Amino acid sequence: MSVIQDFLRYNRQMILPEIGDSGQDKLKKSKVLVIGAGGLGCPILQYIATAGVGTIGIIDFDKIEIHNLHRQILYTEDQVGLSKANTAKATVEKLNPLITVLAFEEKLTIDNASKIIADFDIVVDGSDNFTTRYLVNDTCVALDKILVYGSILGFEGQLAVFNHQGSKNLRDLFPEPPNPDDVPNCSFNGVLGTLPGMIGTMMAHETLKLIIGLPSLRNELILFKTTEWGFLKLAF
Repeated sequence: MSVIQDFLRYNRQMILPEIGDSGQDKLKKSKVLVIGAGGLGCPILQYIATAGVGTIGIIDFDKIEIHNLHRQILYTEDQVGLSKANTAKATVEKLNPLITVLAFEEKLTIDNASKIIADFDIVVDGSDNFTTRYLVNDTCVALDKILVYGSILGFEGQLAVFNHQGSKNLRDLFPEPPNPDDVPNCSFNGVLGTLPGMIGTMMAHETLKLIIGLPSLRNELILFKTTEWGFLKLAF
């Protein structure tokens, strides 16, 4: 029965010769951890879930707030005050009941990062602060896990893949995190809600490519400026 269910649900991507039965099977067997269920995490979760990633982990310790709703499209106003991780889990399970979704309602720290990340094949970092980004990167390097990286601010976004088959990692690009006082963030500088949708979807797309075995970013940073549709790929 599961073979029939899989075909009925996923056949529009399975008919692509680059995917087929074998690619869909790779997706089904894959385990992906999404760091953060916010502006980037919401579209990432939607698209990897509906594509058939077999096991998805969600880690986020925040609660849903009213100002999240313009960009965090997994949530509705009646869910304000609820756990992001658990609410996202429930919504993703409705999007695709054929997959397994795990929620970690806790903050990722140096004490729990290795234990949580060790169980997954790919980590997709949708966090919004440099402390978490560097912790995730360093843990992925230590455990030899692939990391899909993205960030947003205002009208601009970035995308990269780290630690894939011997490729470079975040510290090769930015050796040390910047001073927190020098870093702008969405709380003070704002973000148009569609931007995390675009960058998060790109991160999901790159994740699916990695699982299937399609060509992916390698030692390259995508810079995407949406005000002028400027798209730049830099080698590092």
